[in-house]
Amino acid sequence: MFRYTLHKIFYGFLTLFGVVTVIFLLFSVLPGDPARMMLDQREDTEQLTIIRKKYGFDQPIFKQYLYYLNDVSPISFHSHNVENYTYLGQRKYTYRKLFFLGETMVVLKYPYLRQSFQKNGKQVSEVIIETLPNTFVLAVSSITIAIILGIFFGILTALYKDTFFDRLMAIVSTLGMSVPSFFSAILFAWLFGFMLHEYTHLEMTGSLWVVDDFGEGKYIQLKNLLLPSIVLGIRPLAVIIQLTRNSLLETLQQDYIRTAKAKGLRPYQVIKTHALKNSLNPVITAVSGWFASMLAGAVFVEYIFNWNGLGKEVVNALNTLDLPVIMGSVLVIASLFIVINIFVDILYSWLDPRVRLR
Repeated sequence: MFRYTLHKIFYGFLTLFGVVTVIFLLFSVLPGDPARMMLDQREDTEQLTIIRKKYGFDQPIFKQYLYYLNDVSPISFHSHNVENYTYLGQRKYTYRKLFFLGETMVVLKYPYLRQSFQKNGKQVSEVIIETLPNTFVLAVSSITIAIILGIFFGILTALYKDTFFDRLMAIVSTLGMSVPSFFSAILFAWLFGFMLHEYTHLEMTGSLWVVDDFGEGKYIQLKNLLLPSIVLGIRPLAVIIQLTRNSLLETLQQDYIRTAKAKGLRPYQVIKTHALKNSLNPVITAVSGWFASMLAGAVFVEYIFNWNGLGKEVVNALNTLDLPVIMGSVLVIASLFIVINIFVDILYSWLDPRVRLR
């Protein structure tokens, strides 16, 4: 098991290295001068020269790539005279010196995602720290709704196979997988936040934290979480229903299930004790993929519901060509995707030891 885990972590690092390389190359070929983007309308020749020299924009592309790797890597190379701290917003983080290579110092530090072009030099890490928790709360709420309802209705459709209920759930699942998230978001916001507002008391837009009327503080508004979490959970809910149904029907045909039934166990005991655990492997795989994609793909839902998450921040950064925010957000999302998939592979191998043998 330990060897299998190390194998997955190693390939996860290789994947992350590829993601960093693709991100840098993709945004390096875009037209425009990054120095001009940073200064916006305030640039002059002297300022442009200073910015290009400070951030290495005047260097060859390969050297810029090495600088970027050195910034985002937790293990970095610095000269002896570098200061032993770095700033993230108003907080100071110290470097940990590891060892020296001649005139170069190898240090352990937090990955540096650079500064925003449009937010008065605000750290990209600070922007992500402010928005990612809202996206995480939205994704967790959505996948929780999808798992609970998906497994419940999946078991029912397997027990009542080929009945009206089974056909109805098949139609509902097909619609759930077919309808785009942005259309569902608009429909739910209009129907429950506008047309039925008098009965639901839900708003068309809103985020988790709301500023009070006097602008003196923030408070949590949980009702704003309901509509976006339901909309974001519709597609994984539809997938989990069908996966649970099909996997459970296949498991119920096994010999050990017939033996359990022959012993006189009730149907719910057979499913709870014997069938359900062995039917959840494909469901776990799907849930991991959907949860990771929710962190990355909640863009339309967050933007339509005005949810202050990472997806909405990426859209705003694309509109203003704020390249460091885009690159940092994509890198963080890719890292989360890799970590979640490694965790699920380990969990999957624990549930089914045959995976480790392969």
